[in-house]
Amino acid sequence: MKLKVIVADRQLVRPGDILAYIEEAGEVIKFKKIPDKHVYIFNNKIISDVVGVVNVSGEDIQVIPLEGVYVPRKDDLIIGIVENVGVTAWTLDIRSPYPGVLNAGEVIEGFNPLTHNLRNYLDIGDFVAGRVALFDRNRDPVITVKGKGLGKITEGVVVDVKPSKVPRLIGKKGSMYNLLTSMSGCEITIAQNGFVWLKCPDENRVKVLIQAIKLIELKAHMRGLTEEVKMFLERKLGGGGSSEQ
Repeated sequence: MKLKVIVADRQLVRPGDILAYIEEAGEVIKFKKIPDKHVYIFNNKIISDVVGVVNVSGEDIQVIPLEGVYVPRKDDLIIGIVENVGVTAWTLDIRSPYPGVLNAGEVIEGFNPLTHNLRNYLDIGDFVAGRVALFDRNRDPVITVKGKGLGKITEGVVVDVKPSKVPRLIGKKGSMYNLLTSMSGCEITIAQNGFVWLKCPDENRVKVLIQAIKLIELKAHMRGLTEEVKMFLERKLGGGGSSEQ
């Protein structure tokens, strides 16, 4: 079927927004739901059924839901996973509809594509801490690793939570973050895209801290969560850092 698309590729849309009109369908399609593309057809109009980002490819249109994904903003702290190594840049999975672009010059001083092999510095699967240097809807986010604590992650453990739960993990005025760090004795870096980097004195503390983080993610909507997490950490770590089996 032929479509008249009235939205831009990668445009942010809401439920009920019309994305396209079906032309030359032969007959009027009264109603048809297409759940895998997060759209439905009503009277030959293709309409979004979620908050998300439009993906237009030829005569195909779909919406990528924003629940569980991250929308980049300038200066955001992110952690990405290298998913592609090019000649002059790496592509990072930042849990977003938009892949992060890390240019070689950010990592390699005096970069020369003729003499430097990017895989010698960062390879597929490596974790990278960075910040969003540039982003708009016309280009993918450009990532910088110039700054304290940024660059390739070579120690510790990285766990993931839903990006929408990051504010609860930090807490009001950093209350939950301060609780987690002070009671676990771990260094914790919380990225806006839902990756959490843990550096702990021992594996037991890593295990307990991950359990606490998952508890916060599960019960983010509930009252009294800070006190519940505090009691959980006291029970598991006590004063000496040994967990209950």
